[in-house]
Amino acid sequence: MTASSADEQGRGAGAAFVAPAHAGSSPFARAARRLLRKKIAVICMIAIAVFYVGGAFAPLLAPYGYNHQNLDLAFHGPSLRHLFGTDALGRDTLSRNLFAARTTVIVTLATLATGFVALPVSLGLLAGYRGGFADAAISRSGEILASLPALPMLVLINATMRPRFLGWVKDVEGWLHWHGLSSSGFADYFLIFGVLSLFGWVGGMRLIRAQVLTLRRSEYVLAARASGATTRRVLFRHLLPNVMPLVVVGASASLGAIAGSEIALTFLGVGVQPPHPSFGSLISDGASRIALEHHPELLLVPAAIVATLIFAFNLLGDALNDVITPGAR
Repeated sequence: MTASSADEQGRGAGAAFVAPAHAGSSPFARAARRLLRKKIAVICMIAIAVFYVGGAFAPLLAPYGYNHQNLDLAFHGPSLRHLFGTDALGRDTLSRNLFAARTTVIVTLATLATGFVALPVSLGLLAGYRGGFADAAISRSGEILASLPALPMLVLINATMRPRFLGWVKDVEGWLHWHGLSSSGFADYFLIFGVLSLFGWVGGMRLIRAQVLTLRRSEYVLAARASGATTRRVLFRHLLPNVMPLVVVGASASLGAIAGSEIALTFLGVGVQPPHPSFGSLISDGASRIALEHHPELLLVPAAIVATLIFAFNLLGDALNDVITPGAR
């Protein structure tokens, strides 16, 4: 059996979404068409796109700087100059929410790329295909991390590592003459995305490993190996395309959890530190007694944004699962 015939068998045996509904189109194109026919999925994608565009271009869209203070306008209600009012230091609430969205965009994308895509995919493929010592080492490491309480460990690592890491960043700043690196919030962003990635890869790795354990015994993989295909070709040409549905669904569902974890860490005081805004700090400030009694919008605005974002991610994940998983259609 040739490698091309093995490829054809792989597309039919392993890929979960390769229904021959539209000849000549890729599986992802067919899945995209089915997704766009779901109104709730389109609404969720629009909401997520608005949030990420607003966060990515916060410096251009925000009417004021995130730390621009005017104490004469402290606790000023919504007006034409300040659509969502101001906080206790006279800072524009709309601007701070836009910059808080930028924080969420940075953390979610960095964490997703590393801890919820790159690590689970590479380790899951390696563990499932190679087996033996590699599988045992990766699986046992994942079990150790999964046995630890995630949120307390995240708090502990961030609280203990932040002072040391900030010192290292200042040293690097001095060596390379990168003025402003330590004050840019880089240390906070890097630590948060690092600890979230450290604990986030285990679930995705297990799913991909289980799928690869099944696929490596399939006829098209055995045929490819018999025809002399290298391990790299088998992994990336035959196995990776067939686990991509798991990656796509898992990534979309994980974004809401990543955003929620970053917000929770900041709310607890071990995430993004002032003056850099985060929805965790905005919600914490808005939950004060004075704000709740006289300016509830300081809590309602960031809470509504966070709730809408996480709800949209969850609904989009369900919609993606419906269009990619055959049993759900």
